[in-house]
Amino acid sequence: MTTTLPHDGLAVADSPGHARTRSAPGTRIWRGRADDAAWVRPAFLGLLLLTALLYLYNLSASGYANSFYSAAAQAGSESWKAFFFGSSDAANSITVDKPPAALWPMALSVRLFGLGSWQILVPEVLMGVATVGVLYGAVRRRFSPAAGLIAGAAMAVTPVAALMFRFNNPDALLALLMTVTVYCVLRALEGARTKWLVWAGVAVGFAFLTKTLQAFLILPPLALVYAVCAPTTLRRRLGQLALAGLAMVVAGGWWVAIVELWPASSRPYIGGSQNNSFLELTFGYNGLGRINGNETGSVGGGGGGRGGGGWGETGIDRMFGGSIGGQIAWLLPAALLLLVAGLVVTWRAKRTDTARAAFLVWGSSLLMTAGIFSFMAGIFHEYYTVALAPYLAALVGMGATVLWEERRSVLASAALGGTVAVTAYWSYTLLGRSTAYLPWLRWAVLIGGLAAAAGLLLASRVGRQLALGAAAVGLAASLAGPVAYTLTTVNEGHAGSIVTAGPAVAGGRGGPGGGGPGGRLGGDGARMLPPGQQGGAVPGGGTGQPPTGGQTGQGQGQGRAQGQMPGGIPGAGQGGQAGQGQGGMGRGGMGGLLSGANVNAKVEAKLKQNAGDYTWAAAAIGSQNAASYQLATEKPVMAIGGFNGSDPSPSLAQFKQYVADGKIHYFIAGGQGGGPGGSGSSGITTWVESTFTKVTVDGTTLYDLTDQK
Repeated sequence: MTTTLPHDGLAVADSPGHARTRSAPGTRIWRGRADDAAWVRPAFLGLLLLTALLYLYNLSASGYANSFYSAAAQAGSESWKAFFFGSSDAANSITVDKPPAALWPMALSVRLFGLGSWQILVPEVLMGVATVGVLYGAVRRRFSPAAGLIAGAAMAVTPVAALMFRFNNPDALLALLMTVTVYCVLRALEGARTKWLVWAGVAVGFAFLTKTLQAFLILPPLALVYAVCAPTTLRRRLGQLALAGLAMVVAGGWWVAIVELWPASSRPYIGGSQNNSFLELTFGYNGLGRINGNETGSVGGGGGGRGGGGWGETGIDRMFGGSIGGQIAWLLPAALLLLVAGLVVTWRAKRTDTARAAFLVWGSSLLMTAGIFSFMAGIFHEYYTVALAPYLAALVGMGATVLWEERRSVLASAALGGTVAVTAYWSYTLLGRSTAYLPWLRWAVLIGGLAAAAGLLLASRVGRQLALGAAAVGLAASLAGPVAYTLTTVNEGHAGSIVTAGPAVAGGRGGPGGGGPGGRLGGDGARMLPPGQQGGAVPGGGTGQPPTGGQTGQGQGQGRAQGQMPGGIPGAGQGGQAGQGQGGMGRGGMGGLLSGANVNAKVEAKLKQNAGDYTWAAAAIGSQNAASYQLATEKPVMAIGGFNGSDPSPSLAQFKQYVADGKIHYFIAGGQGGGPGGSGSSGITTWVESTFTKVTVDGTTLYDLTDQK
């Protein structure tokens, strides 16, 4: 493609082989390329700054967010062995049910700065800012500054991105590493550069150490695009791909090899597995089980099919339906339309054309990931869709600017206007799923978007200024819905195992807004807050107290913090009253396994007494329960049965030996789990209750394992 409108700043950039004037190394960070317009670098740095401020706003309202991972970060800050394995506690009883890479930045932060909400969550914010920056660089390199800025802005204001880059699940690091992978592949495609393809393999390897097989979803399309489009011989292309594969195996396999070769007796149990094997975890619970729904040890049903299962209906429209649409799908129709348009515009280009290759790389990554998500029958949560955000944002930035460049063509202007019209109507539809949420906005988006679409349809006939005005209105209308959802999201605290962005919507799982266990803070959210924030008002609103019904059995599935952003963007609703968990999946229905516990000061003080004399201050069923007490006391708490309370660790015999050796002080009642022949967590509970003295501390039942009946 040729550059036709350089004065707009919107045209496709020159081909990578074209000589560019380069800035001095010391000035490029601040001034950008020497041939950039004066506004380009300030706009890019401004985008990064605004993203950082947006994601940092009200950050501590989420407290420890997902206490399952926060406790592991705390453990890693105390023990390098726990750091390496990703253990749930510093005494290394069991690991989390993922590889440890996502824990390492948090654990280092806590080791350096102490335990607290910001220390846990700021690394996630930095990952979000880095993702926006890498995405800008990937798109801007082959296209234009405007394309990169549109892509970066679309990424930053995607609601599920604003949720997960302020939360401590592995998905934040995974999204960053997948974006880095695509960037490296695009750099490799420019001149068949082996170095960049190898770096892509390294990024995928570390992504595997973040969330196992999900890292491999985009490998087939990326390898295929490179094998077809790289500007070198087929033999060399295949050799380069082999080297990249080797780099991936080394980058992701070194840790796996050490864990598998390490004697099981001197390392923690591999959480999420049934046979203490990371390979079993990878290919079972975290692998094929997610696809076919056969997940041994899972707390919920897969089921799949159009009839739906415990994780929602599957099907081609899954990304658009229920509460999932409001997380990720605002620009999904636009991304798909612009993918087609971009391929049409570049179709006659030569095999090695990097613009077409970019559309193929980003588009195939989107389609592959969305396809797997749409039909997987196993565990699926709305927040998984953050993986789609970089792909669709890139397609929007690239496609919009390519059509703008070709706007003098009637077909191109019609495609651009039609895309805006479809996006406006789809935003109108999504906003309508929450009828009480800013009702004026859906009409403003629809009217503004349709007016902009009409102006863009005439772009081939009207002057440049009018066309720019229509484009600006269209962009604003397209982003207004996700921006509103994002502002609502950052105005709330989120905690627990299952969280969603934006307001409550009709058709979501876990009540009128989805979310299920955990969700927004407020109501039962105090359990996820650092000690200095417990017992009072939850930041953003709410009481910080447990809902009626006590710790387990009757609590709401989801609470929300109430507040209002400047400009009238509301919080999601009243604290502690957002909806019942579906089918027993609320806090009480799972015995607190997915939501943790509210730890008051008296219980905390009791557990801290003489804690240094024991390997574990206490033991509790399920990792979320144990994590709540561990974060409150900063002492190791054994998570019996791992995340779901169903892992065979420790066995009843092992637990009895720990008690006989004086390694555990208290057993905390509550939670639920199982095990073969009553030898798992349920067997442990039965034995403890029949053998040791019960102590009730301010409503919490403990058993002193040093005091038999």
